Amino acid sequence: MTTTGTTVRSGRPAGGRIAPHALFVVPEGVKLLDAEQLLRLEQAFSRWRAAAATPHAEISRGRMWLLFQLLRHTGARLGEVQALDVRTDVCLQTGSARFGHNGRMREVPLPRALCREIDRLLNGVSGGGFGEYPFGVDQGYVRRVFYARAEECGVPRDMATPRVLRNTRAVELLRSGVPLAVVREVLGQASADLAAVLQNYSSGDMRAIVRRLAMDAGERSSARNSFRGHVSTIRTDAIMAEVSLCTVGGHTVSALITMESLRALELEPDSPVGATVKAPYVDVRLCAPGSADGDTGGSGRPNCMTAAVTQVRSSGVMAEVMGACADGTQLCALLSVSDAERMGLVSLEAGAGQDVAAPGVKGMTAEFFFKPLSVVLHTV
Repeated sequence: MTTTGTTVRSGRPAGGRIAPHALFVVPEGVKLLDAEQLLRLEQAFSRWRAAAATPHAEISRGRMWLLFQLLRHTGARLGEVQALDVRTDVCLQTGSARFGHNGRMREVPLPRALCREIDRLLNGVSGGGFGEYPFGVDQGYVRRVFYARAEECGVPRDMATPRVLRNTRAVELLRSGVPLAVVREVLGQASADLAAVLQNYSSGDMRAIVRRLAMDAGERSSARNSFRGHVSTIRTDAIMAEVSLCTVGGHTVSALITMESLRALELEPDSPVGATVKAPYVDVRLCAPGSADGDTGGSGRPNCMTAAVTQVRSSGVMAEVMGACADGTQLCALLSVSDAERMGLVSLEAGAGQDVAAPGVKGMTAEFFFKPLSVVLHTV
């Protein structure tokens, strides 16, 4: 499709929030693939590769499939991908490719799955025959292969070009919230190049964004049971994986996920990762005065954090207990009122309300803890 100055509203979260990166105008005349067209083109390349009838065709088509994937995921120019020296410009360990010339080099991250495919190509039975520049194929042949895949999947021929893939990747990054300066760096652009004209806002959108961001600021600052950090260890068996992460605040969070989820998230040690736990899955208990855990610096145990109780609210049936760690991490546990009364968290006479904490409970130290199976991981 050729976008004609229409406002993109593809990423508005639920609840009426406005994400600035998901609300902008792509100027008229900029060609880019929409999500459905991009998926169809990717599937066409995969089917073409899988249909190879001979070992030679399998290697040749695999190389062209990889060239397409590199263009799609890096936004690099065709000439830059063709000029990749696999000995010095591709690092499979760090998952990156290096582009550029004349002292203006840049490193672009590569998906782990793509790195594995590159490794299979280069280190397979016939990998040595490609030399240092396995993607240095004739540009005319590249165009013919791209046009043929486009015709197979119903995408216009003029949309199946390296330039359109570059535009598509730039807009994809912008809509994902990647800052414009970072997008320019990834694409190797001058300040007045492509990405600078891909993202425009109407005056009405700008006013709405500023108003909504001001309203959202308070909501974001009170996010509870939400953690960010880096993967510290991963232990696996045939079915499950135990992923431990160290949060920004120094806490240890452990999650149990399936091996399928581990592969889909492409997690490995030191990967940035986020974790969330719903309040009903969090338990809480007050620490005895003077106990070793009677501080808010962290218990040192996975999925167990000490925090000062900040508020107790009740609906009459359920009680919501909130706490804050010394590093600012916000925690929330949801339990029955009867359990909260038994633990001495709520006043027996309080009933329902915004503040039903028993006398002296606010400010007391409590442990908030949860099971690994209740942790949901997501990439950041």
